[in-house]
Amino acid sequence: MVAIAKQVRKRLQKRGDSSPTLSDVATRAGVSTATVSRCLNAPKTVRPAMREKVEQAIDALGYVPHGAARALASQRTHTIGAVIPTIDNAIFSKGLQALQLRLGESEYTLLLATSEYDIGREREQVESLVTRGVDAMLLVGQLHAPQVHELLLDKNIPYVHTWVFDGASDHPCVGFDNREAARRIATYLLEIGHRDIGMITPIAQGNDRASDRILGVRNAFAAYDVELPANRLLECPYSVAHARRRFRAIMSGESPPTAVICSNDILALSAMIEGRALGLDIPGDVSVTGFADLEFAEHFEPGLTTMHIPGEEMGVCAAEYLLARLSDEPVPSNMEFEASLIVRGTTGPPLVR
Repeated sequence: MVAIAKQVRKRLQKRGDSSPTLSDVATRAGVSTATVSRCLNAPKTVRPAMREKVEQAIDALGYVPHGAARALASQRTHTIGAVIPTIDNAIFSKGLQALQLRLGESEYTLLLATSEYDIGREREQVESLVTRGVDAMLLVGQLHAPQVHELLLDKNIPYVHTWVFDGASDHPCVGFDNREAARRIATYLLEIGHRDIGMITPIAQGNDRASDRILGVRNAFAAYDVELPANRLLECPYSVAHARRRFRAIMSGESPPTAVICSNDILALSAMIEGRALGLDIPGDVSVTGFADLEFAEHFEPGLTTMHIPGEEMGVCAAEYLLARLSDEPVPSNMEFEASLIVRGTTGPPLVR
């Protein structure tokens, strides 16, 4: 056994010794090691012909750059951190995918963590990512522990808030006005005749997007002198089962609402499932709206009336903002996107009762 172990150790040592180095690449390409380094770390600064020679040498030798050494030399890890509320929600998926693809084009890797809508946990995740040397940070919303911004500013780490927009904020943001978007969809229901309207929303504590959407609905109602009673506003975890129970509760009683606003498409889909189980016609008995315009919204029967959120565009824009900051290029600190109302088959005027 000892002899076998020695043989294995020798083979591993030999394999490690034979790994091509930066100097090997330089020798094969007929250039200096500094040129090879520039090709790897700043390829745009090297003439195309020279860069092609180095790339051919790298391919021929099978050279793999040492990530730790590159990070030490450039004081960059080429990683971007992102802390999102949850991965158990399709609402964030397209934006994150677009973010990762755009970062990948610039040879940056995305490191993802979740906060579970807990501000304290988000702070821990940010600290953990900073400890691991991320070059920049993406956060969702504007509601964060003050220590988060203090840490990022102290470490000179660029960051951006997403899924929200506030032109008066001191913090960079890429997103849309949640309050205005919710006001628009509530106003649409009021304009087609609804006055008794309920709302199912994610838990608002620790979620400024949910809080703003509630305020937007209240603003729309106030313009029409309509109230949103406490028993018509139900908070709900991100769960189909919970959302079905909330819809059942809001539709119980002698005089149920003629429309229910759901603060995201998942809650709306759950409401529609429960509505069918209760034998309700949508939109005949009750209109239902969502928020986000996920892929299924158009294809569900009937199609879901919702607010379209440009998630992919926000993801790309957030990536470009962070990349520009890391390259010391001028870039606007705030970028606003518009949420657009998509009217489909789940809404219509209320029936006369």
